[in-house]
Amino acid sequence: MVSAFLNCFKIPELRQRLLFTLALLVIVRLGAAIPCPGINPAVLAEYFKSIVDQGGQGDLIGMVNLFSGGALENCAIFSLTIMPYISASIIMQLAVGVIPSLAKTAREEGGRQKVSQYTRIGTLILCVIQGYLLAVSFESPERIQLLGGIDQIIAKMGPLVADPGWFFRFTTVVTLTAGTMLLMWLGEQITDKGIGNGISLVITVGIVARLPAALATMWDKIHPPAGQSGMSPLVVVLLLAFLFLVIAGTVMITQAMRKVPVQYARQVRGNKVYGGQSSFLPLKVNYSGVMPIIFASSIITFPAVFLGLMFRDNKFAAWIQANLGSHGLLYQILYASMIFFFSYFWVAMVFNPTQIADDMKKHGGFIPGVRPGTSTAQFLDFSMTRLTFAGAVFLTILAVLPSIISGAMKVPWVTASFFGGTSLLILVGVMLDTMRQMETYLLQRHYDGFLKKGKLRGRSFGGQGAAGEALSEKKMFWLLFIVGVIFIGGVVASLILHR
Repeated sequence: MVSAFLNCFKIPELRQRLLFTLALLVIVRLGAAIPCPGINPAVLAEYFKSIVDQGGQGDLIGMVNLFSGGALENCAIFSLTIMPYISASIIMQLAVGVIPSLAKTAREEGGRQKVSQYTRIGTLILCVIQGYLLAVSFESPERIQLLGGIDQIIAKMGPLVADPGWFFRFTTVVTLTAGTMLLMWLGEQITDKGIGNGISLVITVGIVARLPAALATMWDKIHPPAGQSGMSPLVVVLLLAFLFLVIAGTVMITQAMRKVPVQYARQVRGNKVYGGQSSFLPLKVNYSGVMPIIFASSIITFPAVFLGLMFRDNKFAAWIQANLGSHGLLYQILYASMIFFFSYFWVAMVFNPTQIADDMKKHGGFIPGVRPGTSTAQFLDFSMTRLTFAGAVFLTILAVLPSIISGAMKVPWVTASFFGGTSLLILVGVMLDTMRQMETYLLQRHYDGFLKKGKLRGRSFGGQGAAGEALSEKKMFWLLFIVGVIFIGGVVASLILHR
C-alpha cells in the first residue's frame, strides 16, 4: 500500500490533482482559525477548554464544535461550516422525491443544474438565518442555556463582543455567509479539479483536525497530574483493539452489498445482435449511509435547544433538557429508535423499486426466476427491506457506541467520538471513495492498486513512468519527511496548548 501511495506522485495528472486538493484544504483550515471582526475568541476558547476538562464535549455545543473542526471555538469565519449546504441538499433531495414537478425537472436535460442552483439559493437563505442567530448568541452568550457557565468566564475575561448592535450583527451575518459560500465553492472546485468529493473532504478535514486534541486528552487520562489516578495501560490496549474492530466492521458494512443477477434478453436487429449479457443490480446493506444519524441528531436536539432558549427558568423545560442530554437513558432510547426509523424512511424516499423494474423491462432486462414488471418491483422491495434491517441495526449500534464508551470507560468525548457515530462513518466513507478514485488513475497507468504490493506492471502506457516524469526517491523521501514533521508538530503543539 505504501508503494501505491508513492506511485500516486509518479502520475503527473494525479499528482497535480492531489496537490491542488491539499492546497484548498489548507485554505479551509486557515479559515477555521480567522475570527470574525469584533469578537474576542479567547472567551469561547476558554469556555470550550473548561467543558473538555469537565467531560461535557458530548453536549450539543461540543458536537457542533467537533464537526466544525474547532471553527466555532475560534469564532471563525467558517463557524457555520458546510452544514447549511448539507441541509439545503437534503431538503432538495427530499423535495425531488415528494414534489412531482420538481422530480420531472430533475430528470430533464439540464435539470440537475437547476436543482443545484436551487440548492445554492437555499444554502444562502439558511446561512443568513443561522448567521443572524449566531450573531445574537455571540452578543449575549450568558443567556443561552447551552452555554451554561460561560458567565463566569465573561466576568473574568471580559465580554465576547465589545460593541454589540445592529452593525455587529450585519457584519457577522455577511462574514459567516461569505465563509460558508466560500467553503461551498472550494468543495466544488475540489470535486472538479482535485481528487475525491470536495464537500465530503471539507467535512472530513474538520473532523480529522480534532484528532490531535483527542490524542492530547487521552494522553492526559493516561498520564494525569500528580495525585490523580490514571487510566490503566490494559484499558488503553483494549480500546485500541476495539477501535480496530469498529473500523474494520464499519468498512465491511459500508462496502457490503447484495448483487442481484440481471439477465438481458438477446435481440436481433438486422445483422447485429444486441443484449444477451449478464449483469447485476447492487443493493447496499447500508443504503442510507449517514443520513439517519444526521436526521436523528437534528430532531432530538431541537426540543432541548428550543426549550432552553424560550423557557430558560421553567422547571419542566429544565427537566426535558436534562433528560435529553447526550448521556441520559431517555436520550439514548429515543436516539436509537429515530435512527432505526429514519433508516427505513430514507430508503423509502430514495429507493424506487417500481421505477427500477420499469427501466429494466424497457431495456429487456429481467431477474432470473422473477417475472418482469410488478413481480420484480415486489422482489426488490422485499430484498431491500431485509437488507435495510441489517443496515439499521448496524447504524444504531455504531451511533450509540461513543456515548457508551464515554460513559462506561470514562473516555473523554472528543476521543470517544472517533469510536463510532457520524465521525467514523464520514471518515470511512470519504477515505474509501477517495482511494477508489486514486486507484482508478493507478490502474489506468498500469500500476497496482492499494490492495496490491505496488510493483509496476509496465512502463509503456502512453509514455507514463518515464524517468523524467517520476519523482526520484530522494525527493519522495523529503516530501514524506516534511509531511511527517508537520503532523508531529501539530500533535506536539496541541499537547502544549492543551496543557
